[in-house]
Amino acid sequence: MNARLAVPLLLCIVLAACQSTDNQHVKAAPTLLNDSLFPSYTLFPVESSDEIFYLDEDAQFFAEGAVYEKSILQKNVKGLVKAIFDHSDRGMLYRNSANTTANTTFNNRAANCLSLSIMAYALAEHVGLNATFYEVEIPEYWTRREGYSLLNGHINLRLSLPNESPVAAVGGTWADVDFDPQMLRNYFPRNAVSKNKVIAMYYNNKGADALVANSYTRAYSYFRAAAKVAPELQQSWVNLGVLYRMVGEYEQAEMTYKHALSLNEENLTAWENLSILYTYQDRDDEALKITQMVEAKRKHNPYYHYILGEQALEAGDIALAIVHYERGLRLDNARHEILFGMAKAYHELGDVSEAQRYLERAVRYSSNEQEKQRYSSKLATLASS
Repeated sequence: MNARLAVPLLLCIVLAACQSTDNQHVKAAPTLLNDSLFPSYTLFPVESSDEIFYLDEDAQFFAEGAVYEKSILQKNVKGLVKAIFDHSDRGMLYRNSANTTANTTFNNRAANCLSLSIMAYALAEHVGLNATFYEVEIPEYWTRREGYSLLNGHINLRLSLPNESPVAAVGGTWADVDFDPQMLRNYFPRNAVSKNKVIAMYYNNKGADALVANSYTRAYSYFRAAAKVAPELQQSWVNLGVLYRMVGEYEQAEMTYKHALSLNEENLTAWENLSILYTYQDRDDEALKITQMVEAKRKHNPYYHYILGEQALEAGDIALAIVHYERGLRLDNARHEILFGMAKAYHELGDVSEAQRYLERAVRYSSNEQEKQRYSSKLATLASS
């Protein structure tokens, strides 16, 4: 069985795509956090808010130089955003697994959408700009890592000059920070979220990293922290349920999944993992009913067929992988991820010509220069073989 984690990764390992409940009055149910199962969790302390948003002097000087580019009496909001993305010879790199603090992200020059937003928030705060986090309601989208299907969400940030600012604005009073400009162009709905909820998302992502690495006690420490900071965050409850199921605590897992569903009964990842749990418990009729409901709701999502193709390819069933990829392409024939999946499948079959054809299309429809270079490199390797 393939467990799905409600994590981020943009497209970031950041959060589930289902709309989250942002009710600050939701209280964590103490019975859902079972410290006795992981008595040494205190040996894995989580980062504090100050540590997550800390910037060293180099980062602070960087922000000051970008914002006060022309004069101390003028602030250039868009100049800061441009400087962030130009912060290395090749620009800020997108790295799905870069679940890092603000300062580490600045020094590594690589981020996912959550760590980029955290870093940009810290830089903006240092130079007196307003910063607002937004959770974007994108369709369900998955990536594969270490045998897990990771559900990606998306978050971005708006920087703005305070209304009562004594300094003048250069080039506009606001700017959005987003790795994927298409998210802004497509006008997906987005909702402002609190700093505390973003911290919980960070903990959730770190917990998912630990879970994938089979570090279960560390994972519990992070999921526990996420639930404490923002009990309304569904993803952390779903992932905590996956953890309980993996250590054989089936009753605890079921209770935790159902708590996530009480926050949002449309959370398909919670339903799917509940179905997996019922299969482990030989509750096949209940599992099948849930599976059929989830599949019916996902069948028109090209990314759903894409991740099924990735799973089949990973399992060595090339023919089945192609079937799933083709279903995804019938729904959207311009998704570079699915086109690359087809290229991988045909390469496995030894059909270099078809692999090249799909790679060329993946290059054409790639969403950013980084992806385009990756596909072009593989295309060049195929051409020279």
